[in-house]
Amino acid sequence: MFDALAQIKTDEDLQQIIYIRNEGHTVIEAINRQLAHYPYHVGQIVFIGKLIKDNEWNSLSIPKNKSADYNQTKFSSEKKTQHFTDEFLK
Repeated sequence: MFDALAQIKTDEDLQQIIYIRNEGHTVIEAINRQLAHYPYHVGQIVFIGKLIKDNEWNSLSIPKNKSADYNQTKFSSEKKTQHFTDEFLK
């Protein structure tokens, strides 16, 4: 995908029609299609991981039945602008 994106040089390139399985898409539509496709496979991988690890699975987000605790922590801190992954990248 990144190699294909690197070929886009102008705004007009985004309006070009390309074909995916004989279905015409603008380049921007094809990019959106691909970006929607990857999370589908990530979900499949996570599902299989949960099946394999069972009770040893570590949640990738808010653990089950822990939303209230998570929200209390979030809402008790000051508002700030940051990317949602910043706290995990420290």
